[in-house]
Amino acid sequence: MASPPTIAMGVDKLSYEIFSLLESKFLFGAANGCLSSGPGTPAKAIFDGGRVRVLAIDGCGAGAEDALLAAAALARLEAKLREQAEDPDARVADFFDVAAGSAAGGVLAVMLFLRGPDGRPRYSAQEALAFVAGSVGKKDWGSRRGRWAKVFRGSRKGDATFQRVFGDATLRDTVAPLLVPCYDLATAAPFVFSRADAVESDTFDFRLRDVCAATCASGGAVASVKSVDGLTAIAAASGGAAAMGNPAAAAITHVLHNKQEFPLATGVEDILVLSIGTGASASVSCGSNAPMPTRTPSPRDLARVTAEGVADMVDESVAMAFGPACGSNYVRIQGGKGPAPLHAETVAAAAGAMLAQRNVESVLFRGRRLSERTNAEKVDALAAELVKEQERRRRSPLPNVAIKQLATPRLSSATTASSGTTTARTASSMPSPASWDSRR
Repeated sequence: MASPPTIAMGVDKLSYEIFSLLESKFLFGAANGCLSSGPGTPAKAIFDGGRVRVLAIDGCGAGAEDALLAAAALARLEAKLREQAEDPDARVADFFDVAAGSAAGGVLAVMLFLRGPDGRPRYSAQEALAFVAGSVGKKDWGSRRGRWAKVFRGSRKGDATFQRVFGDATLRDTVAPLLVPCYDLATAAPFVFSRADAVESDTFDFRLRDVCAATCASGGAVASVKSVDGLTAIAAASGGAAAMGNPAAAAITHVLHNKQEFPLATGVEDILVLSIGTGASASVSCGSNAPMPTRTPSPRDLARVTAEGVADMVDESVAMAFGPACGSNYVRIQGGKGPAPLHAETVAAAAGAMLAQRNVESVLFRGRRLSERTNAEKVDALAAELVKEQERRRRSPLPNVAIKQLATPRLSSATTASSGTTTARTASSMPSPASWDSRR
């Protein structure tokens, strides 16, 4: 079996490199109220093409509620982007340079960055939200018989769902760099599916339906996936339960070390990050007035609590690394427990309630405090920043992002035009939620 790419390394080594990098920037690079890369960036000063825009979506659980906040936030963001950019067909992927997502967040990231036959992002954020909402069915969100739960248990119906949504598209069939982690049981280490690696070799190019199955495998399920040439095999467990339940730090590290695609990104001041967390665990958490649970937590409950703790630690470390720029260069959206009971009929209300929540955020030298803005207000403010970044990039004589292209494009059933071809925008060919429901 071929060895995994460089980015897929052991948990300890990966954590050490990430936090050593962030710590060094924090301790020795602070200047003028922001983490600065120092005097060695004249090109950045002269050719200001804006910040590299990163989207990171957590994946701490296997329930549809875990994807609801992210899907609702992205749908709201896309609506605001269309309004402020005065472009009715704008997509989330148009305003981000790299996306990372694990478990439920990985599915959303893949959907939004999948390239359609016309060269444009195939699915809108509203369609991704409809996919999540349509997966609930008529039963409770916690039901083990729902389609979303079957997806995360590696069932045949789950595989059929990914087949229907992604077809035979591979990592190369995305409009921008994509990172999706899982845990490889064969090597006992994280493995990151990366478009950058896929472009270099078929050995690291995987079908997107397999990527989603790998990052979603939970509850004891193991997804055995192979690269398109069959030379790399992964025995995958959920990326949400691994060290990268929150992939924000991995995405930042990828940008800072990938000089071929991001040549002008020298520090966190050159990056704009939107990190979206999931809702609090409904099975193990309770409100201040709710009775404490009396049953012993199951291994699944404990694994989820551990994953959520790791995600919070990553969020706090990244927020500290951004320092005073946190809130402008680093935006974190985190939801709590949604209103109960949660049924298909209450999806919209649950999404609205989580967007109206204020999350706890890390503040440099002040610990953690309740955010002054709601999740919805953060989304609206970020939309304005992303539109400004887009305009700044259009005026720059030197691009700060140069996405790798295939030397000899290998066309798949999902692609009829190379990634470098600009085509007219057309409507998405995604099946409607009604058609999904009819195929259960």
